[in-house]
Amino acid sequence: MKINFIDKSLIPIWEKIQNSERLSFEDGIKLFQTNDLISLGKMANWYSFTKSGDSVYFVLNRKIEHTNICVLSCKFCDFAKKKGEPGAYEMTTEEILSKLSDEIQEVHITGAMPPDWNWERYIDIVKSIHSKFPKIDIKAYTAVEIDFFHKKFKIPVENILLELKDAGLKTLPGGGAEIFSERVRRLLFNQKIGEKRWLEIHKIAHRLGIPSNATMLYGHIETVEERVSHLVKLRKAQDESGGFLSFIPLAFQPGETGIKPKEDFTSAIDDLKTIAVSRLMLDNIPHIKAYWVMLTEEVAAVALNFGADDIDGTVGEEHIAHDAGAISPMKLAKEQIIRIIKEAGKVAVERDVFYNPIKIYGNKIIGKIPYLNSIPIYHNLKIEGYKTVTLFPSQLGKMIANGDISAGLISLVDYFKNKDKLKISKWCVSSRNKVQSVILFSKFSWENLHKKRIGISEETSTSVLLLKILLLKKYNVKADFEIFNPSLKNYSEYDAILLIGDNALRELYNPKKDFSYTYDLSEEWYSWQGLPFVFAVWVEKQNFTDEIIVDDIIIKQNIDKNLSNIGNIISYYKSTISLSDDKLIEYIKGFKYEINEEENLAINKFQNLLEEINVCLKV
Repeated sequence: MKINFIDKSLIPIWEKIQNSERLSFEDGIKLFQTNDLISLGKMANWYSFTKSGDSVYFVLNRKIEHTNICVLSCKFCDFAKKKGEPGAYEMTTEEILSKLSDEIQEVHITGAMPPDWNWERYIDIVKSIHSKFPKIDIKAYTAVEIDFFHKKFKIPVENILLELKDAGLKTLPGGGAEIFSERVRRLLFNQKIGEKRWLEIHKIAHRLGIPSNATMLYGHIETVEERVSHLVKLRKAQDESGGFLSFIPLAFQPGETGIKPKEDFTSAIDDLKTIAVSRLMLDNIPHIKAYWVMLTEEVAAVALNFGADDIDGTVGEEHIAHDAGAISPMKLAKEQIIRIIKEAGKVAVERDVFYNPIKIYGNKIIGKIPYLNSIPIYHNLKIEGYKTVTLFPSQLGKMIANGDISAGLISLVDYFKNKDKLKISKWCVSSRNKVQSVILFSKFSWENLHKKRIGISEETSTSVLLLKILLLKKYNVKADFEIFNPSLKNYSEYDAILLIGDNALRELYNPKKDFSYTYDLSEEWYSWQGLPFVFAVWVEKQNFTDEIIVDDIIIKQNIDKNLSNIGNIISYYKSTISLSDDKLIEYIKGFKYEINEEENLAINKFQNLLEEINVCLKV
């Protein structure tokens, strides 16, 4: 994409971004210092599109702040009270449950830290919500609260998190990070945990299979250097644990704190600049949130074209920011959120706490798989009047079966399940012999995997069923499959793990001391059947006309052009995969993208084998 920069010092940074090179601390400072706001926004919007397409996520959620009675006295907080003070409150579990309903997808629980609650009360809140509303995802208790529990109840952090997880906790919120600066901590919140402890607790959660979010409170007394340092430290932590789902810049609400005049909110320019810089610096955190509660809905709407791909949700009652003077409404209706997203030129995607799509609002949408192997089909594929939503294969299959997506690549098994709703074209993603991105990492040989635990991802059903067929039909082995989250990197808990897509490619060249065996499933299939393996096929939803959404000639020309120019475009997509361009080019050229006679034979053979092992291919 061409950008006409007013600030020419941004050009080298833009070149690094397009080449998937990680930005430095100095780059971050330059981005904050620039007055070329439009160019900054264009860079961030482009980078966000490479990750999420035109998607902007939202969730039907409810914020619960169970008490404002707190043992701490942080200078920047207008929310906390001492017991007995006017306005102090404590909610019972019954009061919390009364604020929830079956329509809500996520409950976000944070609050103050009262001196006299026992541990069982916190567990009871989570357990009671999970029992009465099992479909609600529970996001509860910041790292500051977890540390408070540890100190007050003398329970190890790991045990606290495991008890909460057993009670129904799904994720941790990102609050309490404030700004990773010891200088600021001493001046504004010296009673709270700092950077080291906050990161330590989140890393423990990630290791235990609990993803989390991350935040940064900005617009008080911090410097630009401290903001950038905060982002760099978060990026490093994500490199290590992989468990952050999203990053939320929180604009400081001055209120009656005395830190700033109560009318001195952050400017819209500062807010948009912070969103954009966050997107560009945090290359390994999937989502950036424009939290409308603190930004106002007007600024949040603009932020959707400045790098943000999430606008949070309906929220309901929220007191922490509003007690400090936030001027946003207390809640936004679902219809209003969808309208804001659409008016920003984006596609509204209702999600769960893990960013799995529940419903897509719009029409004329092309689904895009975020894997390197699909570059030849998708790069520069422009269909007039259509927008793009990025989804993993299994997600895309569900959405296209629901009619939310018009066309795209879906997992072969998802096509089998929805043949009556879909039209298949002649395009696919297939491999002869090695594929390099559907890999079983194992502590045991094939023959010794009987009754062993294999961690599988929910990203695609086709690769999982290919693994099951190989185990049962080729090696006469029956193993136990358990779903796990590859981004958390808790591989050693399993006897084997199945990784697919870019995760597999990344780990293939990263030796693992725990796993002695590395099996390429496509190679295993080819040596057994002598046929290629078809992982995904291009489909379009059935309609009342014979209109073709994407003409075969357009796709063929796009594939041919991209493969002939792959050396020049690969750098746009390699992201955090630390492989040379030569290896990535070799990888992509190992795929075939057209369904020919051999591919048809392979598709039929795979379907027959699925029927032999009694896999139901009906929805």
